[in-house]
Amino acid sequence: MTRKKVTVVGGGFVGSTTAQRIVERELADVVLMDIVEDMPQGKSLDMAESAPCIGFDSAIIGANDYSMTANSDIVVITAGLPRKPGMTRDDLLQKNAEIVGSVVDNVAKYSPNAILLLVSNPLDVMTYHAWKRSGFPMKRVFGMAGVLDSARYRTFIAMELDVSVKDVQAMVLGGHGDTMVPLPRYSTVAGIPITELISAERIAAINERTTRGGEEIVKLLKTGSAYYATSAAVLDMVESILLDQRRILPCCVHMNGEYGLRDVYCGVPVKLDHEGVAEIVELKLSSDELAMLHRSAEAVRENVKKLNY
Repeated sequence: MTRKKVTVVGGGFVGSTTAQRIVERELADVVLMDIVEDMPQGKSLDMAESAPCIGFDSAIIGANDYSMTANSDIVVITAGLPRKPGMTRDDLLQKNAEIVGSVVDNVAKYSPNAILLLVSNPLDVMTYHAWKRSGFPMKRVFGMAGVLDSARYRTFIAMELDVSVKDVQAMVLGGHGDTMVPLPRYSTVAGIPITELISAERIAAINERTTRGGEEIVKLLKTGSAYYATSAAVLDMVESILLDQRRILPCCVHMNGEYGLRDVYCGVPVKLDHEGVAEIVELKLSSDELAMLHRSAEAVRENVKKLNY
């Protein structure tokens, strides 16, 4: 059986860790692509040499030439400038739009049937940009955000209650930034809503920490941003696609009337299968929750306008 092929564009911490997770899980053969000469080749060789110890057979190579990424099934785009202390995701907008635009042009040339999975910040805007630039169907262009934000929410809930994170499920909608929308009503521990287990005051504090989750890590690291949880979130999505698991995961997708939103990319729960976004799942939101989701989407829309769309 021929293995699937995944290209990860961007050989920094997020990209290289994502590549490592995919090959170690034996989901696909991987190309780690970066414009820095020899760097992705060195990282890929190092990973390949770990295979005898870890015990995986998937192949990984590094590349500086997009021709080596040809016919990829999925292209994960992590390329771009990382956040630094005091920098918002929006500060990255113009520069990363140039970088992502160039990446998408090359991907569309060499892998016209690929699924594009965006990780570059500001996430929601870059995903819209990639969709417009590529001309790909919207079901094949989406972003990783909600899986990461929900993972942070689940972590903080488990910490608060001193329980196994395995029993915690959580849902975070909206843009990947300060306007994200944690949903306590749809967040549970062993099926029990957290609203029955945690006080409203503590839930508010956990919501706030989740919203600032990326910023908290940037401040602690001082010279970079999160990559362990980020790459793990990408892995969840890649696995659901390649194994046709049809998992329901919160992802940044194009809205076409769902939740009353149109022509904007925003985080909502979707079913992921081998073709990409199989279905957008519409939750029954309260008027307050829906208003917060619309405010979050409007913040994305305002940033998209800065790219002259």
